[in-house]
Amino acid sequence: MVTLETVWQTGLTFPNVEKSTSWGAPALKVRGSLMACVPTNKAAEPGSILIRIDRNDRPALLAESPDLYYAPDHYLNYDSVLVRLQHLTPEILHDLLAMAHKFATRKPAARKPK
Repeated sequence: MVTLETVWQTGLTFPNVEKSTSWGAPALKVRGSLMACVPTNKAAEPGSILIRIDRNDRPALLAESPDLYYAPDHYLNYDSVLVRLQHLTPEILHDLLAMAHKFATRKPAARKPK
């Protein structure tokens, strides 16, 4: 079973990632940008982790494995998915953190001049 300690250890293998906090909860950040954290909203189930991903990728994950991934209403407007640790494997964790790292380090789209 994957634990929070596994999440932190795996996340710290990616470039420029450090353990930090978000809303007072343990988190992983890359250059100050959130990658993953313990969700603090009461809508999150105990034993979950929030992974930052593009919200457009979330429906595919939810459809693929609804026992692993979920997204309560509170999180629908955020680029994230919640993951139940009890169903998570080390391989999937690594892939999710790779997605989160890519998302957190992407270059924002250039703004159009006003």
